[in-house]
Amino acid sequence: MSKLTYFAFRLGGGLISKTPPALGYAICRGAAAALYRFNPTGRRVIELNLSRIMGPDCPPAEIQRRTRLAFNNILYNYFDLFRLPALTDEAVDRLVTVEGWENVEAALAEGKGIVMTSAHLGNIEVVLYAMLRRGLQITIPVERTEPPELFDYLSQLRMSKGLKLIPIDGPLLHLIRTLKKGGVAGLAGDRDITATGQTVEFFGHPARLPDGHIRLALKTGAPLVIGFSQRRPNHTYHAYFLPPYHPPATGTDEERVTAGLQHVVSHLEKAIARFPEQWTVTVSIWAD
Repeated sequence: MSKLTYFAFRLGGGLISKTPPALGYAICRGAAAALYRFNPTGRRVIELNLSRIMGPDCPPAEIQRRTRLAFNNILYNYFDLFRLPALTDEAVDRLVTVEGWENVEAALAEGKGIVMTSAHLGNIEVVLYAMLRRGLQITIPVERTEPPELFDYLSQLRMSKGLKLIPIDGPLLHLIRTLKKGGVAGLAGDRDITATGQTVEFFGHPARLPDGHIRLALKTGAPLVIGFSQRRPNHTYHAYFLPPYHPPATGTDEERVTAGLQHVVSHLEKAIARFPEQWTVTVSIWAD
């Protein structure tokens, strides 16, 4: 089955990458409707996510509507990834607007690089390209996928514009080197892939979330910058960055990590609640 998945991605990537965007997004919506119907496991996870984000008073029909939109967004993001190598600098400049870049520049001015964290929200691939266009060197740990051929293929697409990816289960040395060179170490804040994080309250429910971004900021002294992206209805993108943050200077190491994590979680909740159907986490993060 894993080999079939790989060949399906290669076939889809080869065909979709040459498809005009309007047609490509329409194809994505058709494929998303089929996934919604025939992938009950993924559907239940997204429905649970949305029900916790939107609260117990949200009507079931609205949860179902947003779940369908979430499947659309997942497929839209794959379409964007497949066409990423063919995007020009000029196209990305037209597609992405950036707010709060002065916060990134302020963090860079500290001279220790940036630990950046975000959520699987909106579109990541094109926004990262826009950040690379502004001169940043970015290294991101990523989850290994099976089969290895699929991991290699998706990694090649993501790295086609200069992004550096490393396996998430590897050593921190690459991230520390990136920071020492004044670059960006990017770590997701909404999935504890390595199972080394903490259980925290997230939308009023216990969830397992990573704390590696906080620990890396404490270890290196690098500022932490939180950034998010939003997909607009016309498939352009808005990225915004918050002011640089440093965990508290006092307290035990674990107290400082916990305080930093609470800071990040509060902003994750605000960003995800604005566009819950654009949060594309398809595995359960909940601890209850």
